[in-house]
Amino acid sequence: MAVIDLDAAVFDLDGTLIDTEPRNRVMWSRLFDAHGAPYDDAVIASFAGRRGREVLQELAHLFPGRTVEELFEQALSFGTLPGLPAAAPVPGAVGLVRSLAGAGVPLAVVTSGQRAYAEDLLAELGVRHLLDVVVTAGDVATGKPHPEGYLAAARDLGVPPAAAVGFEDAPAGVAAVKSAGMTCVGVGTTQPPDALAGADHVVADLNEVDVVPGPALRVRGPRPREHQS
Repeated sequence: MAVIDLDAAVFDLDGTLIDTEPRNRVMWSRLFDAHGAPYDDAVIASFAGRRGREVLQELAHLFPGRTVEELFEQALSFGTLPGLPAAAPVPGAVGLVRSLAGAGVPLAVVTSGQRAYAEDLLAELGVRHLLDVVVTAGDVATGKPHPEGYLAAARDLGVPPAAAVGFEDAPAGVAAVKSAGMTCVGVGTTQPPDALAGADHVVADLNEVDVVPGPALRVRGPRPREHQS
């Protein structure tokens, strides 16, 4: 258990506040299937926490004759088909955001999703009005694991990155938070604990994080092994 002082909190969206990863995995898998492109679980997992266009650019050799933009738009179109896994709030997420807002902590979201997508999910969660800043894929030149989005959030919140806590569920996001100089809480909703080893603390879900006077965060999850003395 640890208590962390903070001047601001910054959250990833997919997999951290709302569990959309099972749905997203189906969408990306359908894209590969539609083109007969080879893939395995590791390839699909590589999309987690990152901007889809950037991952597709790296994998463009698997889709000869297709542009990244064509592939990205096709993947998005699969999101409108029936039978996708339902998205649900990560346990404790809405309560934590509300508690932080009630304590006067400035709040932001940094997501690899597009603006309309992010706004819809945040409205679905009922927390959009509590967020001071939302940084989306179109607001940065370089996506996660680059820290640009988190640095932009800290700048717009008016706090030094070292005084902020970032919450992430994917390795690329953890790397972005740490590169920005923030304390990182890894949320184990979508990845095995070893994948979040770069985080300062890891929790199973956000029910393991409480707001305490300070304001500060009480984190009940263990520190990753590499951070233990």
